[in-house]
Amino acid sequence: MADRVLVIGSGGREHALAWKLAQSPHVKHVFVAPGNAGTADNGKISNSAVLVSNHTIVTQFCKDHNIGLVLVGQEALLAAGIVDDLRAAGVRCFGPSAKAAQLASNTSFAKAFLDRHGIPTARWKAFTSPQEACSTDFPARVVRARGPTARKEVTIAASKEEACRAVQEIMQDRMFGEMVVIEELLQGEELSCLCFTDGVTIASMPPAQAHKRLLDGDQGPNTGGMGAYCPVPQVLQYSLA
Repeated sequence: MADRVLVIGSGGREHALAWKLAQSPHVKHVFVAPGNAGTADNGKISNSAVLVSNHTIVTQFCKDHNIGLVLVGQEALLAAGIVDDLRAAGVRCFGPSAKAAQLASNTSFAKAFLDRHGIPTARWKAFTSPQEACSTDFPARVVRARGPTARKEVTIAASKEEACRAVQEIMQDRMFGEMVVIEELLQGEELSCLCFTDGVTIASMPPAQAHKRLLDGDQGPNTGGMGAYCPVPQVLQYSLA
């Protein structure tokens, strides 16, 4: 029997998920909440105004509309535990638990995890004091706000003065959080390799490279991604096994 699916989020990632899900003969309809213009009344896909920040309301929506599967793309909701709450209510849901989502939503947690398990990563320190953060002596700096709503608030600082300005915006003005992570800037190609896992088996996707700077020539402020391409010539071969 074909299932009704709910995709939670509003970006290009959720649009792509809904588009591909709608192609499956096993899927009767795809709701996207809140969705975007590309997912509004598009064949088997439609937007929903369900209040995704209220997990109880989302749970009831799933039961009222016979939702067979929920896919959560919005990182702040994953960090808030929406997957845990939906599963506890008996709703099938694809996405990490709140605890696992910290690897993406909490920079200091992720960096400590990498250090603890011997996974190579740039030198880093976390600060709650702007004065201490400004004294970091890395030759080049990446300033990251901590938290699910600020994960993409990243400044690539060319100087100590620029790094301090970013710290002031994040911490003193409380624009994005009360903690900042300062990393050593590593030069070179940056690739993303995403994997699916059920906790036992891992299946990797092809590596991709995102364009993060706002302007051409790697200039301007960092963004959540101005686009991406795949496959990448920097990786000659990969395994999908």
